[in-house]
Amino acid sequence: MGAALAKTLAHFWPDLPLWLRQLGDSRDQDQITFPRQFLFWTAALTFLLKLGARRQLHYELDSPAALANLNRLAGCAMEKIAHGDTVEHFLSHLSTASLERLRRNMMRRLLRMKALDAGRLQGHTLVVIDGTGQFHFPARHCAYCLAQTVGGVTHYYHHVLEAKLVTPEGLALSLDSEFILNSDPGATKQDCELKAFIRLAARLKRQYPQLRLCLLLDALYANGTVLHLCAENHWRYLITFKRGSLPTLWEDFQSLCTLAEENRQSVRLAPDTVQDYAWVRDLEHVDNQKRRHRVNALQCREEGPDGLRFFAWLTNFPLWPDNVVELAQRGGRRRWKIENEGFNIQKNGGFNLEHAYSTKDRPMRNWYLLLQITHLILQLLERGSLLDRQAKSLFGSLANLARRLRESLRNVLIPPEALDGAAAARIQIRLNSS
Repeated sequence: MGAALAKTLAHFWPDLPLWLRQLGDSRDQDQITFPRQFLFWTAALTFLLKLGARRQLHYELDSPAALANLNRLAGCAMEKIAHGDTVEHFLSHLSTASLERLRRNMMRRLLRMKALDAGRLQGHTLVVIDGTGQFHFPARHCAYCLAQTVGGVTHYYHHVLEAKLVTPEGLALSLDSEFILNSDPGATKQDCELKAFIRLAARLKRQYPQLRLCLLLDALYANGTVLHLCAENHWRYLITFKRGSLPTLWEDFQSLCTLAEENRQSVRLAPDTVQDYAWVRDLEHVDNQKRRHRVNALQCREEGPDGLRFFAWLTNFPLWPDNVVELAQRGGRRRWKIENEGFNIQKNGGFNLEHAYSTKDRPMRNWYLLLQITHLILQLLERGSLLDRQAKSLFGSLANLARRLRESLRNVLIPPEALDGAAAARIQIRLNSS
């Protein structure tokens, strides 16, 4: 298992050891005991092994083999495991921007080697953008906390807006993160998801200028600002469309659907499941800044064993009988993956997203970014062809992978050849959905 992890790292990211040595570390390098790459892997194993809390590191990595494997991953020769307080001290000196750059380098590498091309929709990379709660506190935790009062009780919290690249294989890989916080505690209005979206969109365009994106968004983003930014950036979008989001446009859509009988299609998915599609092209929307937008709208009524289900989306994809099913099934309905493969697994699948690994500002952000990076690695290990058959035959399911990986690192040495980037470049790792 440890060998499969090492081969996965060496195959997809042969420059990872160099990138780790380049992490921004403001500690006095003449006074340190543990180098940055060793402490990075020490912290990353908290999530990679799904330990749930940083204090578990010493209990789970207390064997000679565990120390040797940690040294092999880090390219070091340390004589002991770093204490949790040492890891926290390192993260308080680690540049958050350099961790963001590390994630960006890892994602760019996957894109350049075309490892994720099979997940494209009509040539566009699918990116789901959504917000999630990170921490909640009964009292103000810091000057940047958001606040909400319900029933006379004020709650304080930290949220983050995530952009995740999703694929048919079930991957939900963190592309970028924007922390939602009150950078000016004296401001009359709080930061919010839509303001964070504007910042995130600008950064995505700057960092991935040539990437053809299709944004998958919930109904919160059905507004003129989002439509305008997508048009400016030449991005496609599929936005969940509901009656309450743009009421006038919704009424126009429903009225025209009854008239445009030629824009309908029925698909039988199974003997007892039928989908009825209807669409309208070239709807006009004038936003609150008097900007005019031309949009298309698509809806799907699905009747099956679970009853009647209804979906609708706004989009700037052209709509035709030969593409509406693909846009709905491989596009619009992929948005849930950020909740399932993304946030839900990170909250309830052993990563413990809502646990306060630190309550200090910089380490708190760095722990979050480390979680995203290690979840990226673990997903490729889980879905990669190096492990899949072995995992299914030996473990019964991939749910036990982290536990088995933990046992492997504690007891079995990673062979040196597994970390050989040149050898790893010659193997093939196919991602699968089984």
